[in-house]
Amino acid sequence: MSQPNMHILLTGAAGFIGSHVAEALLAAGHRVTGIDNFDPFYSRSAKENNLAAAKQHPGFIFHELDITDDVRISKVLTDHYDAIIHLAAKAGVRPSIEQPVAYQQTNVTGTQHLLEFARARGINRFVFASSSSVYGINRQVPWQESDSMLHPISPYASTKISGELMGHVYSHLYGIRFLALRFFTVFGPRQRPDLAIHAFAKKMIRQQPIQMFGDGSTRRDYTYVADIVQGVLHALLYEQSDFEIFNLGNCRTISLQEMIETLEDVFKVKAIIEHKPEQPGDVPQTFADIEKASRLLGYQPITPFREGLVHFKDWLLQQNYP
Repeated sequence: MSQPNMHILLTGAAGFIGSHVAEALLAAGHRVTGIDNFDPFYSRSAKENNLAAAKQHPGFIFHELDITDDVRISKVLTDHYDAIIHLAAKAGVRPSIEQPVAYQQTNVTGTQHLLEFARARGINRFVFASSSSVYGINRQVPWQESDSMLHPISPYASTKISGELMGHVYSHLYGIRFLALRFFTVFGPRQRPDLAIHAFAKKMIRQQPIQMFGDGSTRRDYTYVADIVQGVLHALLYEQSDFEIFNLGNCRTISLQEMIETLEDVFKVKAIIEHKPEQPGDVPQTFADIEKASRLLGYQPITPFREGLVHFKDWLLQQNYP
């Protein structure tokens, strides 16, 4: 099953998950060509910091590229690649409601460009970062990949479904092994600053108010980034079929209220809470059934929520906060 010394094209390499994946691939002996466009959704300096360790490795090459620019991608990326791990995307449910066309262009058209690149170059392994948001409002929990009815309630979620469907087409027509990984609320060091854990923690240690949308009962299946990374690496080596969808979650839900209380405990501060109405596009809960990923990929998340928050705290306090 192992495929040593592959050359991986990794999109979104400067991002939260992408930078961790890059380092894990390099540690496993693979060569990595990373691309990223440094989307201004959050600061370039944070993404440069994310890339710092990988850039010190002799097996890492980096190009600043936008996945919507298919002409430049073809001109710049001239090496042979054994696989593509496609993590680049415009991220976030709420911003996608404000910029649906931009999300469509990057997440759908950009993914199509990469699938065309794979087809033209004969790259027959493609791992795609999908999202738990594709399930939308689905009260049959835990969510299974076999659920035939998806109910997305944000443009972001719809773009991820589009990516999965395009992957099925390219797998069927061109023999590309396409694996869609539905990530469930990933957290840990380098987490995007707009996400709740990061945003709340920074405000709490500065004794600034945090905004709780709803009554605190919404639940998320928080998954530590190192566990997600192992799932991605296992997917890279999967060979049993040409198209699959896998949930990568923690198979345990935590309420917003419990998340805040755990942050209070880990950071030893008391949250000042401003109550706000629920936000459009937010789902009441996410909850992954990971039996399929466990059985076919050997995926086993091992990091408890509080332990992951301790690792996140250690990283955050090194970033000049408060």
